[in-house]
Amino acid sequence: MTIEIKVPVLPESVADATIATWHVKPGDSVSRDQNLVDIETDKVVLEVVAPADGVIGEIIEEEGATVGAEQVIAKLDEGKSSGGASSEKKSDDSSDDSEDDAKDEDDSDDKDTEKKQAPTSGKGENMEIKVPVLPESVADATIATWHVERGESVSRDQNLVDIETDKVVLEVVAPADGSLSEILAKEGDTVTAEQVIANFNAGGSGSAESKSSKQEQSDSESDDSSSDALSPSVRRLLAEKGVDAAKVKGTGKNGRITKEDVEKYLKADDKSDSKGSGEQATPAAVAGTADRTEKRVPMTRLRKTIANRLLEAKNSTAMLTTFNEVNMKPVMSLRKQYQEAFEKRHDVRLGFMSFYVKAVVEALKRFPEVNASIDGDDICYHNYFDISMAVSTPRGLVTPVLRDCDQLSMADIEKGIKELAVKGRDGKLSMADLQGGNFTITNGGVFGSLMSTPIINPPQSAILGMHKIQDRPMAVDGKVEILPMMYLALSYDHRIVDGKESVGFLVTIKELLEDPTRLLLDV
Repeated sequence: MTIEIKVPVLPESVADATIATWHVKPGDSVSRDQNLVDIETDKVVLEVVAPADGVIGEIIEEEGATVGAEQVIAKLDEGKSSGGASSEKKSDDSSDDSEDDAKDEDDSDDKDTEKKQAPTSGKGENMEIKVPVLPESVADATIATWHVERGESVSRDQNLVDIETDKVVLEVVAPADGSLSEILAKEGDTVTAEQVIANFNAGGSGSAESKSSKQEQSDSESDDSSSDALSPSVRRLLAEKGVDAAKVKGTGKNGRITKEDVEKYLKADDKSDSKGSGEQATPAAVAGTADRTEKRVPMTRLRKTIANRLLEAKNSTAMLTTFNEVNMKPVMSLRKQYQEAFEKRHDVRLGFMSFYVKAVVEALKRFPEVNASIDGDDICYHNYFDISMAVSTPRGLVTPVLRDCDQLSMADIEKGIKELAVKGRDGKLSMADLQGGNFTITNGGVFGSLMSTPIINPPQSAILGMHKIQDRPMAVDGKVEILPMMYLALSYDHRIVDGKESVGFLVTIKELLEDPTRLLLDV
C-alpha cells in the first residue's frame, strides 16, 4: 500500500515552508516514527516522521523547494523492504570475503609491516585538551557531554566534548588523528578558560582492549535505542510518562524504539503494579500509586541564565504592556503576489518577519526613546538598529541579533533571519551572535499564541510581541468583513518610555503593516 507523506498543518501565521533536509532517499527502508525530512518555516523546523515501516518510493519535492500545508512531498510503500539493497549488500559481503582471502595472503607476506604497525598503538605525541578562551563576561563553564571515551580513536576535527556556557555551547575538537589517553574533567564539572580537561595522544590509536570493550558495549546496546535515535514523538511520550528509554525494548529497525513499544511497556508496567498490590486491591488504590513518579534533573546553565534574566527583568524595570491589532491582509496579498519572483531573484523565501523588522526600524527612528537604554542615571540613545530575534531552540530561548537592520534589504533580512534560525537549531550560535541588540521581536504566533505580554530583554527598553493571524469579523465602512487580524503587544520600561511614545510606536507599526507601500515611500 502506498502512503502519501505530507507537509504538516502550518500555524495560521505561516503561509508556506521550505524543504530543509531529506534524511532518506528513494529506495531506503525506514521504520515507523523515523525522521524523514526537516521542513523549515520562518521560526521553527518541523520534523516529518514515517507513519509506518516501509520503503521510500518517491521524493516529489527536493531540498530548497517551497511547500504549502498538507502538500504531498513523498510517497512511502508500506510493508516493503529494499530487496535491491539487501542483494547488493550480500554481493558486497561476498566480494569482501574474497578480498579478505586475498588480504590474508598479502598479510602473510607483510608480517613485518604489521608488526611495525602494532606497537604504534597508544604511541604518539602527547597533547593537552583545554577549555577554549571564554568571553570576558563568562567566568566559567560546564562540561556538558563527552562524545568519546578514554582510549577511543578519533580523527582530526572530530568533536570531542560539548562545553556549556551561560548562553552558548562550545565544541572542542580533536587537534589531530589519535586517541584520548585520559579524561580529567567529567560531565557536570565546572571548568574555567584554558583549563586542561583531557590528555590526547596524537598519532596513536586506541588500545585493543578499549576497542574490544567498546565493541562489546555497542553490541550489548544494539537492542536499545539511544536518545539521539529516538523520533520526536517517542521522546515526547517518554518525557511525559517519565520513562527511561533504556528500560524499553525496541522492535523497530536496528532496535529502534517506537510509540507502540512505549505504550506496550506502560501497559505491562500497569499490570505488574496491579498484580503486586493483590487481587483485593481496589481500583482507587491502584490509581493512587500508578504514575506517581518524580524525576529530578539539574537545570542547565542556559536555563539558569534564562530564569535569572527573566526575574531580573520583572524586578528591575517598571514594565507595562500596551496592545493593538493589525489587519494583515495587505501584507499577505503583497507577499502572495511577489513570493515567486522574490524567491527566484534572491534565493530565499519572502516571510512575514522582514515586514515586521522594516516596520520596527522605521518606528524606532520616529521614537528614539524606544531605541534607548538606561545606564545608571543616564539615558543612552542609539543611532544604530540592531534587532534581537527571540528564537526557541532545543536548549531554551535565545535572542540572536540581526545587526544594522536599517541598511538591510528585505532579502538581506530574510537571509539573516534564516541563518540565525539554523544556527540556533543546530546549537551553533556564538557569543557574538547573542550580544548587543537594542530592541527585541518575538513571534509566539508560530506556536499558536493569540495574545501575550512579552518580557523585556534587559538592558533594552522594549519588546514587540507578534501573535497568531486569525480570521475575525471586523467593521469596515459600516459593513462586516472577515479579515486576517493579528494582535500586537508592546512591553516597555515606563522609566524611559512614556505612554504617549509607546502607543505612538505601536500605532506606527500598525499603519506601516496595513499599508506596506509606506515602507517604500518613507511616509
